[in-house]
Amino acid sequence: MSVHEAGQSNSYLFRGNLELDPTWPDPAQQLTDAVKAGLRPGKIGSVYADTESTGVIVTDDGESREERLFQVGASLLLDHVGIALTTPSDAWMPHDLRGRAQHAVYTANAPRLSAALRDLSEALNSETDPDDPTHFGKPTETGVENYYDEDGTASDVWTSFEIPRRYSVFRHAPGFGHIGYKRSVKGIVQYAPVRAGHGVLGYLWASDAENGASFEPRDLDDDETYRVSLSWLERLASAYDRGLSPSQALAELAGLDADHKPDVIELDRLRELAGQG
Repeated sequence: MSVHEAGQSNSYLFRGNLELDPTWPDPAQQLTDAVKAGLRPGKIGSVYADTESTGVIVTDDGESREERLFQVGASLLLDHVGIALTTPSDAWMPHDLRGRAQHAVYTANAPRLSAALRDLSEALNSETDPDDPTHFGKPTETGVENYYDEDGTASDVWTSFEIPRRYSVFRHAPGFGHIGYKRSVKGIVQYAPVRAGHGVLGYLWASDAENGASFEPRDLDDDETYRVSLSWLERLASAYDRGLSPSQALAELAGLDADHKPDVIELDRLRELAGQG
């Protein structure tokens, strides 16, 4: 939950995660009391709160319990109150994000989302107002629609948008490039492979000349591989915070010593190498 200070673009009177006691008879009052206890003095500009919930998806193999299946957010600005329901699942769509038909999954799940939207609308006494389309689907008053190509086939938006987005995390530093090592440089870099259970996970690289270092993954299609790859960015961030140069960070994280020097290569060529799988 966050309470923004009026007239300040990035100032909070309160910001934090709250865990409510389910045994309390009035959750709203419990939430109000918790915020008031930690609220700084100042004029309130806007208030935002959200909660995530676990849910069950019907699959071809039965049922799957999904963490963070839904997020419900509430915002207050001046006299305007908004309630938003978001979901990261494609189980409500006739085709999955790769454009593959999933008739049974859609038939089982889509009516459940429609019912949830209808119930929210009735409970809030407000019409459902679909948000703007995202790269992955088009919200409607009753669910989510796929995108379709000119030939009528469902679009593979996963490959078109999600995979490039994942790779961009490893190639563009946060904070407009001012936080941590640069994640893209020109020319030669030192590099070392990072191995996992099934071979090379990716490559650590470093450039002292441009204060750059990052991890170049080989495959980000799998969620677990993506998660593990992100952990190498966290390790590089820790090395930066400890004041290590890019080459020092590379040597430490790759376990290199005086007898094991990193190889060198053009960064563009290294990325081509990683992209070959």
